[in-house]
Amino acid sequence: METVVVIVGAGPAGLATSVCLNQHSIPNLILEKEDIYASLWKKRAYDRLKLHLAKNFCQLPFMPHGPDVPTFMPKEFFIDYLDAYVTRFDINPRYNRTVKFSMFDMSNNKWRVEAENTVTGAIEVYWSEFVVVATGENGERYIPEVKGLNNFCGEVVHSSMYKSGRDYKNKNVLVVGGGNSGMEISFDLNNYDANTAVLIRTPRHILTKVEVYVGMLLLKYFPVRMVDTLVMMMSKARLFIYGDPSKYGLIRPNQGPFATKFLTGRTPVIDVGTVRKIHEGKIQVINGGIRSIEGKTLTFENGLRQDFDVIVFATGYKSSVCNWLKNYEYVMRDDGFPKNPMPDHWKGEKNLYCAGFSRKGIAGAAQDAMSVAQDIKSILETARY
Repeated sequence: METVVVIVGAGPAGLATSVCLNQHSIPNLILEKEDIYASLWKKRAYDRLKLHLAKNFCQLPFMPHGPDVPTFMPKEFFIDYLDAYVTRFDINPRYNRTVKFSMFDMSNNKWRVEAENTVTGAIEVYWSEFVVVATGENGERYIPEVKGLNNFCGEVVHSSMYKSGRDYKNKNVLVVGGGNSGMEISFDLNNYDANTAVLIRTPRHILTKVEVYVGMLLLKYFPVRMVDTLVMMMSKARLFIYGDPSKYGLIRPNQGPFATKFLTGRTPVIDVGTVRKIHEGKIQVINGGIRSIEGKTLTFENGLRQDFDVIVFATGYKSSVCNWLKNYEYVMRDDGFPKNPMPDHWKGEKNLYCAGFSRKGIAGAAQDAMSVAQDIKSILETARY
């Protein structure tokens, strides 16, 4: 089958890219390995999840949120929004298509994309002038190698499979990872009376939703250093009642929260009440890594030995692009993330693009989609003359 643009992935970035291309009347199709669009939101999000950014940073092109939508949405509101988006713009991804191989064919200057139809088992071949990688940052779940993990006698869960703490009452649970998912899952577990510990290796800024919202608004007008200074003043005033966070294991980076985000990709942790529980001794913080596991006993790098019934790995994801995209070097590094610096990260060589890899959430995916569609439009218009 031939088309002008093949989009791989039907998450928010892929949906937005299709809509932007349709606005320019550019034929395109989306290949999606799952049986539904936005599978990360619909299948892999825990029950209590709320969007950490305000609604004006969580909308897709040509469809802003209405005034009745709360500033900070529960995931159900955002899923409803995506449903309405797909319906309004009549987006029809080809589901159950796992892309196995894609490469640029020099003989005809087109992309060959091979996808397995996981329902029938057939291999389908698509030819296109352009390819947009929209599989996003959250490709494959990542669990680090830990000595003895395969012989752990308890339960091992990745955060993508975690739904609620209701099944873990009175169990000893270790959450590995001090990012947003790890801290919020720790809070949820403790609310359901699990004996909760969180393992934090990397320094993180911990802010409120309002502090992040104010910071993101100010970044439109002021330099990062100035915004970081103001946001840190707000944060320190709020945390004054708890004293020095480092005393109970919460270490801050040397750089400000937004500088850290831009340089490393690590977002600030949005506090949902976890800091208070840590301060009150309801959630234990363990700094460092896991040295080894024997049975249910974990030995940590700081020498601590402790038994756990469950380990929840809130250790994120890794990009899977390089597994199937033979010519990934046209747009990606070896780690599956864009090789070009922002703001031109989305554009590669040989009409290869990526959307949703800016580490700027939904707003970044929306901007990528508009940039990609506009660039493809310009190339096609130039080719006509």
